[in-house]
Amino acid sequence: MQDSYCVFGNPIAHSRSPAIHSAFAASTGENLSYRAILAPLDDFAGSVRRFMAAGGRGANVTVPFKEEAYRLSTHLSDRARQAGAVNTLSFAADGSIHGDNTDGAGLLADLQNNLGCTLAGRRILLLGAGGAARGAVAPLLAAHPACLHIANRNADKADQLAARFHGDVPLHGSSFAALAGQQFDLVINATAASLAGEPLPLPAGLFAPDALAYDMMYARDGTPFLAQAQAQGASRCADGLGMLVEQAAEAFFVWRGIRPATAAVLSQLRHAP
Repeated sequence: MQDSYCVFGNPIAHSRSPAIHSAFAASTGENLSYRAILAPLDDFAGSVRRFMAAGGRGANVTVPFKEEAYRLSTHLSDRARQAGAVNTLSFAADGSIHGDNTDGAGLLADLQNNLGCTLAGRRILLLGAGGAARGAVAPLLAAHPACLHIANRNADKADQLAARFHGDVPLHGSSFAALAGQQFDLVINATAASLAGEPLPLPAGLFAPDALAYDMMYARDGTPFLAQAQAQGASRCADGLGMLVEQAAEAFFVWRGIRPATAAVLSQLRHAP
């Protein structure tokens, strides 16, 4: 019997998670299946319950259900609790649901290991204050940047997210417009604007010399945010395919206790027709 896993999202047809986890299973010899499930916007919990009832062992959660997955979880990991969002669910035999968040671990692994980006002492701007951004804040702070600024269309939501965390790193929230006159070494897009094909209302001059623009979303021909960043002077641009692979490897480890190698899978996805 194969153990069954899935990813829930809406939309979900574009997801590459099934290919990633199938590659991980093949490379590690783990006997499992993994598929994408389109969950109705008004019945995410029902979709999860039905998958559990059919024998599902665990699931990933993507846009727009990460905060709902947090509320659905019976038990939470420390990093899920810090984030207030869940992207990895594990189902126990007694019907309980363990919620975890591997997004931040995946982001840092991609930035530091795959892209060679030093975070310590750097000025970091995080765009967005939803589920994707929530999972990134604590790991970014733990990397000891010079500062972390969270900007969002709704400034109150950015302020509320910043207020969840305390430490030695200067941490602020604001609207996009309030960024005028500031510069950053790393600008991370955690909004869903690239999925919608929309540019963000960013003031000019945000990108410091040699700045990296990073989009958590991914697309074969680049994303609207990365095109915008390049036009505004970003020296380097990277999409979120590496983060997707790295957070998937972390989720695989949560479920199976084995950490799969990621380099070959990432290369395969980059060069897939």
